Amino acid sequence: MEWPEIFLVATCSTGFITLFKAFIYFVRWVWVMFIRPSKNLKTYGSWAIVTGSTDGIGKAISLELASKGLNVLLVGRNPKKLEATSKEIRDAHGEHVEVKLVMIDFEKVHGEQIVKKIGEETEGLDVGVLVNNVGMASPYPRYFQEDDLEFMEAIIKVNLEAITWVTKAVIEGMIRKKKGVIVNIGSGSCSIIPSYPLCSLYAATKAYLWMLSKCIGVEYKSKGIDIQCQVPMFVATKMVKLKTSLFIPTANDYSKSCMRWFGYKESICVPYIFHSLQCLLLRMVPDSLLNWYLMRQHLYLRKRGLAKYSKLK
Repeated sequence: MEWPEIFLVATCSTGFITLFKAFIYFVRWVWVMFIRPSKNLKTYGSWAIVTGSTDGIGKAISLELASKGLNVLLVGRNPKKLEATSKEIRDAHGEHVEVKLVMIDFEKVHGEQIVKKIGEETEGLDVGVLVNNVGMASPYPRYFQEDDLEFMEAIIKVNLEAITWVTKAVIEGMIRKKKGVIVNIGSGSCSIIPSYPLCSLYAATKAYLWMLSKCIGVEYKSKGIDIQCQVPMFVATKMVKLKTSLFIPTANDYSKSCMRWFGYKESICVPYIFHSLQCLLLRMVPDSLLNWYLMRQHLYLRKRGLAKYSKLK
């Protein structure tokens, strides 16, 4: 065989392999997004714990879990909001679902206190699902040095430490019974885009959650515990304050999508269909162009935020 023929065969083979891999990826994407059934989460245990459960994604997930027949332990810092969410669940499901409230202000307590409190409140409960949703962000984009020390300490305690300690408190019970589901609500800011300028500390805490999920997912796979970090893009919540659109779902719409992935083996996933498409498109854009666009956009939002907060003072 001559060299031109060898080159032609090699080129065609490479093209075929590339197309075949793309086809397999597409078939799997269709399967997990549209066809694959949800797992029966009650097989892991009768109770689910949700942190940050009184607003947005956390509240929507709590309602979805209750609709699947799980008892729900709501963790939050605002007693009125906890009671309101509890009442909403009870009104919808009556005596079929138990609700327990745990008030913790993660900004003000230390790790040992969190582990002890969660341990005491879950004693005797068959906890099968943990959803680490609690989180906070700055009110508007700003340079790293513009964040005050109080805010920096708070976001590290809530976004990073709280999730670590709650997981520590719950995972030992899952190890004993050799089954459990832990879902950490991350962010596209740490994995889908190359950087998130002017929101550096927020993105960094979410990157910690992303890596923690991957590592302990490998550690505890053999012990029957499925650990997953879900990576949403924008969701219309009080924290984000954006209007809903094709790529910005409501918390309720997002929760319905994300619940379909609970208990499956993907350590990192983008469960909402249009976020998944958005992710695919963003990965085709050069990092330098995305960095330029995000910096430009966040500088504009910073300018608006500074103007708004200067009027409030």
